[in-house]
Amino acid sequence: MLLKRNKIKRKGNLDLLDTLIRLGLFLIALALLLFVVIFCPVVIKEIEYRLSKPSENMVVLAPKSSSTGVANEGKEIVPVDKDFSIVVPKIKANSKVIPDVDPYDSKIYQKELTKGVAHAKGSVYPGQVGNSFYFAHSSDNFYNANRYNSVFYLLNKLEEGDLFYFSYKEELFKYKVVQTKIVESESINYLSGKTNRKLATLMTCWPAGTTLKRLVVVGELVE
Repeated sequence: MLLKRNKIKRKGNLDLLDTLIRLGLFLIALALLLFVVIFCPVVIKEIEYRLSKPSENMVVLAPKSSSTGVANEGKEIVPVDKDFSIVVPKIKANSKVIPDVDPYDSKIYQKELTKGVAHAKGSVYPGQVGNSFYFAHSSDNFYNANRYNSVFYLLNKLEEGDLFYFSYKEELFKYKVVQTKIVESESINYLSGKTNRKLATLMTCWPAGTTLKRLVVVGELVE
């Protein structure tokens, strides 16, 4: 009888151990799946960037010079929206800009970011003296990558001297990058900072796929 009880107890322990092992393997697989879902879009963009870097001679055309809204044989880019859009040739970004979006109201900006890059309410417009502020998602998973215009996925590729453009009211404004910086997520001085220069600030989440910090790229108008 005692031997039988020991066998039953041993079998119970083995069953419990087997259950714990299965549970552990399941949790590991789930963690790996979540990692892939979150960061796979970022990896895909990185691979695309490395395999097909844009030409250094790529030209951004004024909106009225063409209406195609696409690159011409990889050499020309026409802004997708002549009224308000942003083009960043180095990372092949070409997106509509939504003007006057409240950056402090998530219910408002989350909705607007499904349409394009957001221009912060209260900041100046392209070509004007002051700081023109823009923000977008770096989409944290496949669901959001489809929901949002993930225009700023590769914003970290920009360096001092690189160019980005705004089409605003059928005019083209060219900006040269003068600063790139990683800041804390609570940092808002780049949004509200006053200046007598003609600046444009681009901001997105960093690292891509997280909300830990913010990546800031500041450009100055090329007159």
